[in-house]
Amino acid sequence: MNRAHKLFVLGAIVFIAALLYASYDIATRTTFPGSKPQLKERIKDKLNLSDTSQRDTIIKKP
Repeated sequence: MNRAHKLFVLGAIVFIAALLYASYDIATRTTFPGSKPQLKERIKDKLNLSDTSQRDTIIKKP
């Protein structure tokens, strides 16, 4: 192998190692979209406010 071929192989190995490292780093910082609850469920949990009125204000008259 001549010098240029050795440099190419070394560069390719360094490039592949950098890609593997970046892939691993991104994978550990993110979550799989399927593991999150759906949007309706997330909104429902955030906006599930209890009724704060003391009594019913709608009175039906016969």
